[in-house]
Amino acid sequence: MNFELNDEQRAFAQSARDFAQAELAPHAARWDAEAIFPRETIAQAGALGFCGLYAPESIGGLALPRLDAALVFEEMAAIDPSTTAFLTIHNMATWMVGTWGGERLRATWGEALTSGAKLASYCLTEPGAGSDAASLRTRAERDADGYRIHGAKAFISGAGSTDLLVVMARTGGPGARGISAFAVPADTPGIQYGKKEEKMGWNSQPTRAIAFDGVRVPADHLLGQEGEGFRIAMKGLDGGRINIATCSVGAAQGALGVAQRYLHERRQFGKSLAEFQALQFKLADMATELVAARQMVRLAASKLDAADPDATTYCAMAKRFATDIGFAVCNEALQLHGGYGYLRDYPLERLVRDTRVHQILEGTNEIMRVIVARRMLEDGAPDTIR
Repeated sequence: MNFELNDEQRAFAQSARDFAQAELAPHAARWDAEAIFPRETIAQAGALGFCGLYAPESIGGLALPRLDAALVFEEMAAIDPSTTAFLTIHNMATWMVGTWGGERLRATWGEALTSGAKLASYCLTEPGAGSDAASLRTRAERDADGYRIHGAKAFISGAGSTDLLVVMARTGGPGARGISAFAVPADTPGIQYGKKEEKMGWNSQPTRAIAFDGVRVPADHLLGQEGEGFRIAMKGLDGGRINIATCSVGAAQGALGVAQRYLHERRQFGKSLAEFQALQFKLADMATELVAARQMVRLAASKLDAADPDATTYCAMAKRFATDIGFAVCNEALQLHGGYGYLRDYPLERLVRDTRVHQILEGTNEIMRVIVARRMLEDGAPDTIR
């Protein structure tokens, strides 16, 4: 087992670090305060390949392993978890189009998505179907030359500002086997976008509900086959859980670095905060837990890259652990700053707000525990999860 990154991985990480410092750091606070969706900056990320990190090369993607993609996302999330999180969602939707889309669909949308010229949203969650995604009610009904979609989606990142929607809709009976996946141009007649949600964090990406009223979708916009949608969605969520866990690790690393510097700069009772043993212990625990979270995420990414039969379980464990630790480290970093941490002059309150939602989306951390426990209680499972 080799924990060291190779030269190519280090180069990807450095490229992402340089981009984050040059293009995200000067603007992240303003994007958050003014709720600006930075499409031009995302397009710049696309020019570096960051909009199609693990999408197939056939549509202009880099086809990187999930581990390598995680290195890129971590570096950017250390500066701006909100914008980086949208990039991870766009990458997932782009990968779905490139992997399951037909030739015509890939020719029309593939390179536009991997370049960042066009952006995609992922539409699974509904007002009545959150954790129980297999109960979704949005329907896609066959007609003479395609499908008509009726229904509603909720909490859709980028909605109203993106160009393509990857939509999960029911084409068959109840349950997971009745769900199919579609690529729907975001300006198709019959699509209506709700109000822009006022959120605690993730303010550099808009979030809206979407209503579909007889939205016509050509037959060749079906991803995969009818009935494959839930399987596609779950494969996407395995990677999505690694992505959001990585964003938590990155944000926590950014917060830890700010705290390290502050402990040297701030003086109380005649000495720097770095000289107080209680604060030294706190910093040591933060660093230790962050390293553990990072290694768990990278282990899960390696399992997914290797198509390990227990990859889903490891992705769930990594998502649960890393998002809990990431939020805790950001919160502790804020606490170390005292009242200053609560001010927008420092990035910590933004990092705390942005990482809180990571414990909810891509499957709540309670659902992650369900996934792990279910696998652990299967016959023979204790010998495979270790």
